[in-house]
Amino acid sequence: MSYIRTFFGDIKPEELGFTYSHEHIVCTPSFWQEKGEDDLLLDDKEKSQLDVQDFKNLGGKTIVDATAVDYGRHVSEVAEISKETGVQIVGTAGFNKSFLWTGKMKPELKQLVGNYETYYDWIEAASISELTEFVVREVEEGLEGTSFKAGQVKFGTGYNRITPLEEKTIRAVARAHHETKAPVHSHTEAGTMALEQIEILKEEGVPLEYLSIGHMDRNLDPYYHEQVAKTGAFLSFDGIAKIKYAPESARIAAILNLVQKGYEDQILVSGDTARKTYYKHYDFGPGLEYIKKKWVPRFTHEANQNGFDGESLIQKFFVDNPARCFTFKK
Repeated sequence: MSYIRTFFGDIKPEELGFTYSHEHIVCTPSFWQEKGEDDLLLDDKEKSQLDVQDFKNLGGKTIVDATAVDYGRHVSEVAEISKETGVQIVGTAGFNKSFLWTGKMKPELKQLVGNYETYYDWIEAASISELTEFVVREVEEGLEGTSFKAGQVKFGTGYNRITPLEEKTIRAVARAHHETKAPVHSHTEAGTMALEQIEILKEEGVPLEYLSIGHMDRNLDPYYHEQVAKTGAFLSFDGIAKIKYAPESARIAAILNLVQKGYEDQILVSGDTARKTYYKHYDFGPGLEYIKKKWVPRFTHEANQNGFDGESLIQKFFVDNPARCFTFKK
């Protein structure tokens, strides 16, 4: 039996529809709060909802909210947005990268995992089995004690390194995958360490067709992309509209390079819209409408100009590939 787990129940893969594969909707990471980085605090449910509604109005159906426990989730508010807009939300269990863990743990979580001051303290003190149990509970019972269950499990690593505690969370998430069959997502910092992450997952026996690897467009190296694609994992190009990192021409060229090599069934596209200045209704940014409204037509045009079928590729990146990537296979 195959299904995708959303906040309001399990659905058939064909019900997923047009999907953004990596976004953040309402989140206030304590790490950034403590540093006074207001741009990184998506703290207004109503403004976030207006952007989600824009996505819905353009035909969007599902958003994968990649916000892990250490990134300041507001689970109930995101669930309200889902209910009020009709956009399906896939939630995320697991962890992000280690430098975020020095942020103070929110009081509600302390009631679930123990009276630790920071996420780092918790992850350092807990065994792999205890972390695994926490992740499994978020998939099978609900995120942070709510009734809204996670539809994927996540881990992350830092720039050009994997710390011992990050490896610990990778192994915990891998083992949670085995217990739940939930799809696995990884955060890579600036697109680094994907192959090293994969080696640890191989040691844990995780089938790589269950894995999506984030931020591949932060490392626009065609050779590197091909090595990742050869493993069978999905590659997430989730920095669309972030011109400060690379022009859209470079992202599109990297995607088409993978398509040329036969990896079009392993590509996901999204925006990782995690700043007020990226959101339209917070601070006049491109917003959640940008990809559907502007990037999709541009990509389709460029793909067609280069001899590909742009429309069919869009169908794969936003509908068919997410429907396979985010499926639980019991």
